[in-house]
Amino acid sequence: MDFFDFIQSITDGVLFGTTYALIGIGFTMIFGVMHKINLAYAATSIAGAYVSWAVGTLVPLPAIVTFLIAVLGGGAIGYLVYLCCFKFVPLSSPLATLLSTVGMLILIDEIVVHETDGMPQPYPALFDDVYFEIGELYGVRGDLLFIFFLSLVATTVLLFMLYRTKLGMATRAVAQQPVAAELCGISIERTNASTFVITGLLGGLAGAMIGASVGLLSPLLTLPVTVKGLIVTVIGGLGSIPGAIIAGLLVGAFENFFQALRGVTERDLYVMLLLFVFLTFRPGGIFSRSVGRD
Repeated sequence: MDFFDFIQSITDGVLFGTTYALIGIGFTMIFGVMHKINLAYAATSIAGAYVSWAVGTLVPLPAIVTFLIAVLGGGAIGYLVYLCCFKFVPLSSPLATLLSTVGMLILIDEIVVHETDGMPQPYPALFDDVYFEIGELYGVRGDLLFIFFLSLVATTVLLFMLYRTKLGMATRAVAQQPVAAELCGISIERTNASTFVITGLLGGLAGAMIGASVGLLSPLLTLPVTVKGLIVTVIGGLGSIPGAIIAGLLVGAFENFFQALRGVTERDLYVMLLLFVFLTFRPGGIFSRSVGRD
């Protein structure tokens, strides 16, 4: 691998890593607000993309409308996951909510497999035939640039919502002190439900962008996206949205570089090694908080 191949692989990895960042943000927000892990989150993201694919098979739609339907589908499925796995499940038992999300992950995956016969389905992409050349040996894929732009817009809207709206203030209050927030008149149940809808919207967008970047949707995407999302959450620091963003770009660049260097069969091995390094030398993640002796 020469220098230009190195730069090319890192650039493509960073651009695609924005999808991992969105998945990591979803895991992080749910954990930050409810202090629970929603293992069905990545399945929700892929399912949102499948909803848009199903609508597109019935009515021909532009690619941008397909993306919008995926976002709305992800939000609806995210709320359904909240109702089935959190609202009526004792939150005092962390194992109960964890296992319920595992069951929901398997259920969503099985529904997708049965509806598609387990076969990959084509998914539309914007600017898939556009390639921006920089010099003679270096270029950037147009679809990856579009994915990066959409992720940037989605993250900006999310941060504006969290820090400039009443819903964001309520979300941060419940995440920090739920009892005090409830005493101030904030509905914890409504805030939790809103968090699942918002993260579902982000997840639906991420699922659509993953499908568009590879040109198809497959049930085999659920498990890798779940694992990568959890890795991004841990590396970034549990509860840290900036950490999830940086970790998503880092994992994307690391994965794509070793895919170009060692092949697709070994790329996940090196991502796991990256996680091992962080767990060994910085177990709290990039934005870990220093904890003193009590």
